[in-house]
Amino acid sequence: MTGSFTFVSGERRPVEVLMFRVEPEHVEEFLRVDHEVWTLGEALLEGHERIPFLSKEVWLDDSRPGEVTLVFVWESMEQWDAVGRPDIQSRLQAEFDARFPHRVTLVRAFHEESSLGIHRVSRFERTNERP
Repeated sequence: MTGSFTFVSGERRPVEVLMFRVEPEHVEEFLRVDHEVWTLGEALLEGHERIPFLSKEVWLDDSRPGEVTLVFVWESMEQWDAVGRPDIQSRLQAEFDARFPHRVTLVRAFHEESSLGIHRVSRFERTNERP
């Protein structure tokens, strides 16, 4: 095998998975506003010494235009809970609603369907890019 990689096992990182539906013509705007309001809003919360989540990925399915899946890997449930406080979520939701005037439907919250039981337990990642 060529290239470098890392393998980490024995983790127990909480995972949040949200699936939204927006009109296909508004997906790019949704992604921009989501990043500016939700991603940066939760990542750069005042009073937190570091970003509370390890990663956030955005997945699009070309066979389902307008479907957007967001996947967070949180550092811990405590970090996720701290960001999930109602005052923080209400403030960010109001800002998002003011900046994105189009319809957004939460289709699924996979982590809620499993009673917050989805966890990352290992990861295998490439660490360098080859041209």
